[in-house]
Amino acid sequence: MKTKAMPARATAEDIDTNRSVKTDKRHKNKQLKWLIGSTVFFLLLNGISLISTPFCDFYQHWVYPVWGQTYGRLTSLLPFSFGELLIAAAVFGIPLSLIVMAVLLIFKKSSRRKTARIFGFVYSWIAVFILGTETLNCFVLYHTSTFEQQNSISTSQHTDNELEALAFRLVEQINVLAKEVERDDKGKFLLTSDVTEVSRKAVADLDDEFKNFGGYYVRPKSIYCSFFMSQMDLMGIYFPFSMEANYNNEMYKAKLPCTACHELAHTKGFMREEEANFIAFVACDRCSNVEFRYSGYLSALTYVRNKIFEYADENTKIKLDSAICDEVWTDIDANREFWRSVEEAEDTVFDSRTVSEVSDKAMEASLHANGVKDGKKSYGRMVDLMLNYYGEHSFYSE
Repeated sequence: MKTKAMPARATAEDIDTNRSVKTDKRHKNKQLKWLIGSTVFFLLLNGISLISTPFCDFYQHWVYPVWGQTYGRLTSLLPFSFGELLIAAAVFGIPLSLIVMAVLLIFKKSSRRKTARIFGFVYSWIAVFILGTETLNCFVLYHTSTFEQQNSISTSQHTDNELEALAFRLVEQINVLAKEVERDDKGKFLLTSDVTEVSRKAVADLDDEFKNFGGYYVRPKSIYCSFFMSQMDLMGIYFPFSMEANYNNEMYKAKLPCTACHELAHTKGFMREEEANFIAFVACDRCSNVEFRYSGYLSALTYVRNKIFEYADENTKIKLDSAICDEVWTDIDANREFWRSVEEAEDTVFDSRTVSEVSDKAMEASLHANGVKDGKKSYGRMVDLMLNYYGEHSFYSE
């Protein structure tokens, strides 16, 4: 009589292995669902922001400040730019990780699938993090109501005569301020103020009149690789993925206070460059610190003067430039010399002209992608805001 072989009993090791495989599979499926769900959510937010300005206004007023109070407050505790650290980690870490992945795929044939899966998830989460922080802290905010609409500022058109009148009002004020700031033995501007604390207070004080300026203010920080920022023609930058206001510490210091206020304006949800420029000027104009007032006027005068020089005849140009005092011209020339020295610098890791061109194209592409049709030219539209606002208000210094 033949007997049937009895099936072997599963060992404890086999049972543990099966459980481990099932657990790993569930974990992969759950992680994949989170990745897909997060991506869809952020894409949906971007889609809604394109069609609903009221949604974006609600988000700026009620939701965005939460990230500043939490994530922004956390990154502000760091004495260095967390955003710069993340960029450095990406620049050096991603290529290195690709090399490590390639080596493992070649020499660890038995675990190729697992290696590819692990690295795939890591890169996917990095992409989702970038998409998420850019969406929550930047993209949606580009589609809010304009600063004029939020604060009932006129949007009237103005004549050339009114623009020139504004220019001479600025010159009158900056000539006085130029003699009140500290200067070195060459007559150049000397910065003696605590830019971080004064800029935070200057922008926060706008809460008395304008909307969305309440709450916590992050700490403006200098960039360690400031020369590379100079090569990109950047004085400041707002990092959405770290919620930080960063500035170029190598630039001519007369421009630094206004730049810090400009970047802080971005951290309050004002992404449009002309609005950040206007906010920075008003904050500086009302600041009790003379160095900040001077920096604000120097920046505003540059934009207004450039606007006038687009159309004015030689007599008008000469008249305006002749009205500007020698101390202001010293700072204007020193600022120009700084940027010229960057452009002509030798023995650099990257050619300054090449970096500048790439940076310009990237900036233009970013602005166009966020609905700013005239790209970097939008910075100059702060002149229209000034004409409309200061047609009804006096300068603080007057």
